[in-house]
Order: sequence, then structure tokens, then C-alpha cells
Amino acid sequence: MKLCMIGTGYVGLVSGVCFADLGNDVICVDKDISKINLLKKGKVPIYEPGLSELVIKNYKNKRLSFSSDLKKSIIESDIIFICVGTPTKKGGSSADLRQIYKVSKEISSSINKFKIIITKSTVPVTTGDEIEKILSKKNKKKKFSVVSNPEFLREGEAIRDFIYPDRVVIGTNDKKTGKILKSLYSPLISKGASYLQTSRRAAELIKYASNAFLATKITFINEIANLCEKTGINVEDISIGMGLDKRIGSRFLRAGPAYGGSCFPKDTKAIISTADKFKTNLSVIKSVIKSNENRSKILLDRIYQILNKKIKNKKIAFLGVTFKANTDDMRDSSSLKMIPWLSKKGAIITYFDPTGYKDEFSSLKNVTNKTTIKEAVQGSNLVVIHTEWNDFKSINFKSLVNGKKFIIFDMRNIYSSSKIKDQGFKYYSVGK
Repeated sequence: MKLCMIGTGYVGLVSGVCFADLGNDVICVDKDISKINLLKKGKVPIYEPGLSELVIKNYKNKRLSFSSDLKKSIIESDIIFICVGTPTKKGGSSADLRQIYKVSKEISSSINKFKIIITKSTVPVTTGDEIEKILSKKNKKKKFSVVSNPEFLREGEAIRDFIYPDRVVIGTNDKKTGKILKSLYSPLISKGASYLQTSRRAAELIKYASNAFLATKITFINEIANLCEKTGINVEDISIGMGLDKRIGSRFLRAGPAYGGSCFPKDTKAIISTADKFKTNLSVIKSVIKSNENRSKILLDRIYQILNKKIKNKKIAFLGVTFKANTDDMRDSSSLKMIPWLSKKGAIITYFDPTGYKDEFSSLKNVTNKTTIKEAVQGSNLVVIHTEWNDFKSINFKSLVNGKKFIIFDMRNIYSSSKIKDQGFKYYSVGK
């Protein structure tokens, strides 16, 4: 099939490349000409394991192409995927849909035959209705079909998630369109993915409801971890005991920093905004947002206590600063709250992350990026394991000490406390 992916961000690029790898002809379109030129050279603008190799393979095989000409790309394609950003509105909580509607207007002017227009971007309920209204101004309804097809890709696991998804959700009441899209996704369905066809509005809400529930699980176990610390209980025992209940499951029951990234923060806020629009109180999700916002304060207070309430001139090393491993995404990472606060209190901060230097800390006083773990921790009073990168899971801390031993605060519970303490280090974890 001939597909057009509008937007070469995380969703558009990963989906487009994977669709091409399944044998489709895919055009990835972006208004950023420099990004398109880089992609043509096989240079991927985001960090995602395995993506660069797939881009090069499918570009060479001519199943994948890159363009900045939106009109031409739409005319040449049968199915159009809208994959542009829907960030939180500045100063608000609702999703900013300006890019969605701008692209919809551009599509409207380029419909030359029947087109399936799909929102793969995460959008609030009724967005598809609005897109349909925009397209109807210049086109008869029989010339297009507007569908919601939410993505469920985890950063760092996106290619695997695309190829072996739990489910494929298609939001349309049009039988012809449903049949075409089931055929498009048939290679994934044959591998065991559940196929669910719903109304368009239901598909839009499934994405938000899923992310809000996963965010709730993270926030729930973080609050239980706080209780565990005060009662002398190991939170990992609680997670295992709960997770064995098949109704609950073990995934997302790992205590640690606040949730962050491109989805959970904006999607929990957006579903609240949608609920407010329809005069519905989602009190549980509101509590989740409030608790998550408070999470970094709790962990900072823990650092304050670990350092005997003395932050000024203390050397603190952060291992990992992204919101999770296997991604370079800094959006809503708890390090963006923790490092500035510690810097303001007079701490001397070094950090090492496998994805390198971060502009977000460039203006901060006493914050320095290091290119190796050893350089980052040398001479530190405290080492904070912030992100669960594999690089940090088997560190020989003894070999890194130069003089006085540092304290370790393992915010991801990577290590066994007894093993680290046996090596003579003071060790602190979360929920224990």
C-alpha cells in the first residue's frame, strides 16, 4: 500500500520505517528540510535502538522515501497518517492541536481521490470530528474517511512494540475503511496482535485511558514505597506480591522517580481537560498528577537527609538524566527538577548519560557533563543512580573510588543493598 506519514518525530518515523519494512511504499514528510536531508543520508534525529539500521535498509530498497513536499506526497498516497505533535498548551492542561488542524487544512486541498486520513498522534475525544469538518469544507464525504489509530510505542522499545503489539485499535464505523486497515495490519495480526475496531471517539479515548492507568500504577507504587520506608518493608516484596495477581500484573509496579516522557505527563493532563469539557470529575487521575508532581520533592528531601542536611559545596554525581533508559528524551524527566534545585542550593553537580550532553542544564551554575562514569563520580560525596541504563547495572564502585568513599542513592533499586554495603559503601534505595 502507498502510505504517507506526516511528521518525522518519534511516532511518524518509527511507524513509517516499520510499515516500509513490512513491504509498503512509505513517504515520510516533514517541513524541516534539514531533518529530511539528514534522513536521506541515514542519520536519525532521535535515539531509538535499531531504528537507524531499518532506515538505511528500507531507503536503499526504495520502500522508504523522505520529502518536504506535503502536497505531492498526499496526492501520491492512499493512506495518510497524521503524526504531528500534540503537546500541552502553554499555561494550560489541554492538548495543543494547532499542528493537527493545520495539517488537516493542507490535506483538504490535496485530496485527488479517495483517501483514508488517520490520526496516529494522541488526540482528545472529538478531534476526529473536527478534522472531518475541516475536510468537508472542500471535499465530498465519499472522497475521504477519517480514522483514529492510536500508537502504543514505548520509547526505547518502539520497533519491537510496533512489530509485536498487544493490540491494534482502529476507530471507524466505515466497513470499507476497516477492511483496508485490517489488511494493512494483517502481518502484525498474524503474529498474535489483537485487532479491535471501535468507534472513532472510543479509539481516541482508549489511548488516553491506557496512559492514565499506567501512570496511576507508577504513582501508586511510589506512594506505597513511601510507606515501606517508614515501616521497614521492602517495596520489591510488595510489587512481586501484587504483580502475581493476574488482575493487576507486575508491569509498571517499580518504585522510583516520578513518571516523565512524551506521553504520561501530557496525556493525564489532557484527559482531565477533556473530562472538564464534558463536566466529569476524574478525581483519581487528578490525584495521580498531584502526587507525581510532588515525587521529586520527596526524593530531594531524601537527598537532603542522606547528606545530613548539608547541600552547599557537596559534590553530587547523577548517573543518567533521561526520564528512562534507552531514550534521549528529557521531557518531564525528574532530573529537570532535581538538578536545578540542588544547584541552586549550592551543590556541585556532575552527570553522565549514555546519550550525552543535555542543553537543558547549560545555563545552570556548577553543573557539568562528563563523558564517562568514572569522570562523573570522581571525588563525589553522593552518587545518584537516576536512570536504569544497562551501563549502570554492573558497576564496580570500588574501582571508581579515589580517596574517601562516596554514598550511593539508587533511585531505581538496581543493586542489592547487602552487596554494596559489604563493599563498604553507604547505600540508600527507594521503598526499603
